[in-house]
Amino acid sequence: METRAGGRDRITLTGLTAHGHHGVFDHEKRDGQEFTTDVVVHLDAAPAAAGDHLEHTVNYAQVAATVLQVITGESLDLIETVADRIARALLAEQPVAAAVEVTVHKPHAPIEADFADVAVTAYRDRT
Repeated sequence: METRAGGRDRITLTGLTAHGHHGVFDHEKRDGQEFTTDVVVHLDAAPAAAGDHLEHTVNYAQVAATVLQVITGESLDLIETVADRIARALLAEQPVAAAVEVTVHKPHAPIEADFADVAVTAYRDRT
């Protein structure tokens, strides 16, 4: 069986939530808020499936730890920057990942209107 270029298999973590202090306003940096992150890691999972070995796939516990570290770490102004930092860290830490998509949700963004969510998705690959 031939695998497709770029890693067409996916590992997805959905709804990883942590308290962070990201935003441009003083009260966001001071008080913080909940951020929810979804991650899709694109890879070729065939080697892991064939040998049933963790080292041939993505360690999703490490993915979760990296997301939490960025969300709860340094205060940033933009969720675009948060998503980018997570994506780049995941590519650095997970050698079998061909690409990652990271969506950071900010459901309590300071917007004076009724809304369900604000989210930014960053897509990064090894090219």
